[in-house]
Amino acid sequence: MRQNSQQELNEQEKLQSAEAQTTSANLQAADYERYRVAAKRAEKATAVARFFLWCVLLAGSVVFMLPLYMMIVMSLKTPHEISASSVWAWPQHLTWENFQLVLTNPNAPFFLFFRNSTFIATVSTLGVIVSSALVAYPFARLRFRGRDRLFVLLLSTMMLPGLVVMIPTFIMYKYLHWVDTFNPLIIPAWFGGGAFNIFLMRQFMMGIPRELDEAAFIDGASHSTIFWRIILPNSGAAMATIGIFAFVYTWKDFLGPLIYLSSPEKQTLELGLKTYQALNQERWELLMAGSVLVMIPLIVMFLAGQRYFVKGIVMSGIK
Repeated sequence: MRQNSQQELNEQEKLQSAEAQTTSANLQAADYERYRVAAKRAEKATAVARFFLWCVLLAGSVVFMLPLYMMIVMSLKTPHEISASSVWAWPQHLTWENFQLVLTNPNAPFFLFFRNSTFIATVSTLGVIVSSALVAYPFARLRFRGRDRLFVLLLSTMMLPGLVVMIPTFIMYKYLHWVDTFNPLIIPAWFGGGAFNIFLMRQFMMGIPRELDEAAFIDGASHSTIFWRIILPNSGAAMATIGIFAFVYTWKDFLGPLIYLSSPEKQTLELGLKTYQALNQERWELLMAGSVLVMIPLIVMFLAGQRYFVKGIVMSGIK
């Protein structure tokens, strides 16, 4: 009797264990099915959100590309097509004569304007890169009393409109005999480089590990050595970003050359386009051809430095 009861107990325990295992397996299967369904729904929602995001980005790209498309299309049309067809219509007969006329016009020498713009933009860009790095280094790597307050004061200058200081600046340059020279467009770039560029460079330098500074100090390096041999070589992305910003701003600057330059042989491309528009008021195809030629160096520069540009923006926003 005892043996039979013991066997029955063992069989019951086995049955209970089998039922428990079956229940656990069913629960796991149910949990897996719920997880699979939820993951599938989340994947569909992500795909839909990504699709709408791509649609918005595509629409924004089209909107921003429309002026560029219109400019290129008009630059390739003849005067008759400009007046007879829509500005959005692709030219039936492509012509490159407009570019030739712009490049060879004796009243508006394109290559002279190009040389002036290249000189001013290149020297100013170098000044902005060097001076902004020099100013940003103490704010990023040194500790001194009033550092943060000075930096806030520096950033507050970004709120000051340029028109407010335009007349005092012109009077100062006039007394320095800098009017009708390239000095007002070049020399200020070597004194700080602007609050935004200093801010961008400072944020990037703060992301460089301080262990590099400490190791250099142990080896007897000075702040000057650390800046030129450690910090600056590791800030290439930020310098490329600032260089692109500065070059594009200086290249497209119209108000500065208009105020300080009066001699025709010292005009930049932006002033040259205005002069060309005055000489050919109804020749929109020539004005668009000149605009395309002015834009080409900017596109080439951006495409060449795009990788560093994006990296500089991303790394500067970490801190």
